[in-house]
Amino acid sequence: DMAAQIVMNVVFMLQAVIMGSVFLKMPTATSAYFSRGGVLFFSVLFGALSGMAEIAAMYSQRPIVARHQKAAMYHPFVEALALTVVDIPITFVTQVLFGIILYWMTGLQKDAAKFFIFLLFTFIMTLTMKAFFRALAASFARESTAQAVAGIGTLILVLYTGYTIPKPTMIGALKWLTYINPIRYGFEALIVNEFHGLKGECSHFVPSGPGYEGINIQNQVCTTVGSVPGQTFVDGDAFAAASYDYHYKNLWRNFGIVVAFWLGFVAWFLAGTERASHTSGGATQLVFKQSAKIPSLDSSISGSDTEKGSVSPDAIAEKKQAEAHAAQNKIVKANALFSWGHLNYDIDIGGGKQRRLLDDVSGFVAPGKMTALMGESGAGKTTLLNALAERISMGVITGDRLVNGNPLPKDFAAQTGYVQQMDIHLESTTVREALMFSAQLRQPANVPMEEKRAYVEEVIKMCAMESYADAIVGTVGEGLNVEQRKRLTIGVELAAKPQLLLFLDEPTSGLDSQSAWAIIEFLKSLAAQGQAILCTIHQPSSELFQSFDRLLLLRKGGQTCYFGDLGENSATLISYFERNGARKCQPEENPAEYMLDVIGAGATATSDIDWHATWKAAPESSALEQELAKMHSQGRSNGAATEKEQPEYATGYMNQLSALLVRAFRHYSRNPIYIMSKIILNVASGLFIGFTFFKANDSIQGSQNKLFAMFMSTIPAASLSNQLQVQFINFRNIYENREKQSKMYSWAPMVTASILVELPYNILGSSLYFLCWYWTVGYSSVADRAGYTFMLLCIAFPLYYTTFSQAVAAMAPNVMIGGLLFSFFFSFTMNFNGVLQPYSQLIPFWKWMYRLSPLTYLIEGLLVNGIGKMDLTCSPTEIQTIVPPSGQTCSSYMNQYISAAGGYLVNPDASSDCQFCPQSTTDTYLASLNMSYSHRWRNVGIMISFAAFNIFLVFVFTWLFRVHRGNPFSRRK
Repeated sequence: DMAAQIVMNVVFMLQAVIMGSVFLKMPTATSAYFSRGGVLFFSVLFGALSGMAEIAAMYSQRPIVARHQKAAMYHPFVEALALTVVDIPITFVTQVLFGIILYWMTGLQKDAAKFFIFLLFTFIMTLTMKAFFRALAASFARESTAQAVAGIGTLILVLYTGYTIPKPTMIGALKWLTYINPIRYGFEALIVNEFHGLKGECSHFVPSGPGYEGINIQNQVCTTVGSVPGQTFVDGDAFAAASYDYHYKNLWRNFGIVVAFWLGFVAWFLAGTERASHTSGGATQLVFKQSAKIPSLDSSISGSDTEKGSVSPDAIAEKKQAEAHAAQNKIVKANALFSWGHLNYDIDIGGGKQRRLLDDVSGFVAPGKMTALMGESGAGKTTLLNALAERISMGVITGDRLVNGNPLPKDFAAQTGYVQQMDIHLESTTVREALMFSAQLRQPANVPMEEKRAYVEEVIKMCAMESYADAIVGTVGEGLNVEQRKRLTIGVELAAKPQLLLFLDEPTSGLDSQSAWAIIEFLKSLAAQGQAILCTIHQPSSELFQSFDRLLLLRKGGQTCYFGDLGENSATLISYFERNGARKCQPEENPAEYMLDVIGAGATATSDIDWHATWKAAPESSALEQELAKMHSQGRSNGAATEKEQPEYATGYMNQLSALLVRAFRHYSRNPIYIMSKIILNVASGLFIGFTFFKANDSIQGSQNKLFAMFMSTIPAASLSNQLQVQFINFRNIYENREKQSKMYSWAPMVTASILVELPYNILGSSLYFLCWYWTVGYSSVADRAGYTFMLLCIAFPLYYTTFSQAVAAMAPNVMIGGLLFSFFFSFTMNFNGVLQPYSQLIPFWKWMYRLSPLTYLIEGLLVNGIGKMDLTCSPTEIQTIVPPSGQTCSSYMNQYISAAGGYLVNPDASSDCQFCPQSTTDTYLASLNMSYSHRWRNVGIMISFAAFNIFLVFVFTWLFRVHRGNPFSRRK
């Protein structure tokens, strides 16, 4: 998929440029030590989040691999191994581009060896995380489950990397997670590689500033962790050891460990792929909804017929057939003739040139008759069917399309049914519900709902679907089989009450001979009741072919080779070709294969006769023109087809939205794995984050832990968003591939329903997260503070990330690109929220992005509400020991500095070893992060405004990229 690879490389390069400019040319001084860790942590975090897109790719590939495995083409693990090998150079190129930009823009150490070690570790960690996500996808049958587990796994891996909460401050019960975390080993290697040999000048001494000019270094202390009294610099190795408990001697040991993790994940991926392919599939079985009454085989036979079990299969079959015929008598009879004359279709191919796909095609479809549309691949069968059904939106169509010799009525689409080749249905719906959905939205709004329900029951009988009317459509292997799906597809069109004719595009495609015969027999019975049918068909058997009344035969270029009756045993057709120079048709030969062979349409067939020219000169062609003229004349005298003034859609916006919401909520209720995955992800994330930062105190490190507890609370939204993007794109695909063309409903209610159905579940999940997380971390138990956090985290934030991810999905042509784009945009908002790079250290160019990032206001609101207006007490490790000049007490020496910079003395009256805490209130700590308690309610309004803007973008992007078709990621065909 070249488009996905291009998007991935562009995303990585853009993200590297953005982060490179955020941390542009960091100084070697200690003021940038924290920022250096932020750069390296981001390089790990972005690779981990981007790797989650692999899950969607694996599930889209799985059905193909399963089919190949069933055909005994290869073992599934071989395909997985090939993917792993092929992806290595692709990932290498991506990481080299990413690493070159990020490394040199940020000003990491200018050392060739360190640069290549940086590239090596980011490359191998990306491979490791991709293998991890692929292994997860191979281990679960449902994508939503894999996404949930991936979300929890990613959270744990990132949380226990050692950056958000350094290893020395982790609680003992969970510290063991660092030993099974491949990212931790890679992050340690990146940290020690960068800080080894670095001697940064101390950026801040205590005390300093006005009144402390020229004092001896012995009477000051550097505030950076790892400093040594009397030194004006801080050794990088000492900083890494004191801050993270990371040591340079572990560099290459860690490389071996990460490689071992990668190989282990690859082995897991190969084994999981092989197991999943062997356990999937199998015989098709029907799945019924819980409240369904599963009919027995003889349920339709009266009691007198079933005494002592003496019911014969023939009696059951006759009863069913009689019911089906009775129902078919109730279909709307077609009484108008549909015809087309001298139809041409041209498209632009660039360079001012055009290509003709249909060339001077004429014909008609009569009520009660089945007309076959045939030709070799590429002859224009489906193109002609789409042109006749007015389903073509590009190119130029000329010629006549008439009903009873009159122009097509305005509601022509509403008076016809179109059965697509692909059986596209929402997998969670039942047969009856799918039919009712079609009837509800495609029959006129003034038809009573009870009448629509009654007609649906008749459609179920005429399609012989009573035995599985309440069965779930499901997927092939667990749900309707191929024939049942085709009957449902036909039934969905019949439920709309087409009055003119029924178009079908290769209804027997993919069916075995018995199923194909059953479908054709069903179509014959519809035609026998007056339905007009035009049907493309590919290589039918002689028995199937003989079921049709007429044939329109095309050759490549959309040119007619024959139109007319087939005759008894295709005698009329065979006579035409033999009379015009074709070889004799052998008695045992299939007439369908014979005619394709003689016009040169077979795989190895050729023909010296120009059969299109022959047709144009044949008396049958002239007779067709005369017959059409006669039919048109008679039709005009009988009047135009009944035309009803109605809008583009049979029902209004609110009726469409109501039906779509019912279907969407029913779909979610029948997908408990998806809902449970949301709940489990939220609960597990809340517990892990809560206990990781368990009962954080009111020290400096405790306040920072509470900040990172809030920052990490945004991470599960990435996995939740990837899940809901799958659902959004699934609903959109069903709309675009079938329901849009059928004019069931407009795109706007589809988008509205997709948004509304997600919100309750995401708010519920966030609420459970809050209960597991808030008091565990140790935030204030005061009711108004807890209530504020609930409102911002459990209502405003789900509103934001739900609509944000759907806005991104609206731009994307598929789930994988949607995941890549979301990772880029979401990490973009995370970069500028003031956590990884405080506002004071942002370059002026990016300060506007800090104010534009929604997460800035989310985290500020949560943090100032959680810790604002409180006293701060340093822990013993945070106390800085300062030696005052001889003859001065601690208070006399430090008072001027404390008045200017804040903080407090533990022992103000001492004359040696002054115990100084740099901060005395949480507001001082918040001010250092450019946060203020007074912004609480402003931030709530801003978050809700962002969510409202996202909703606006979902509609705009859907129109721009899907309705208007301006998608730059789509490949034109």
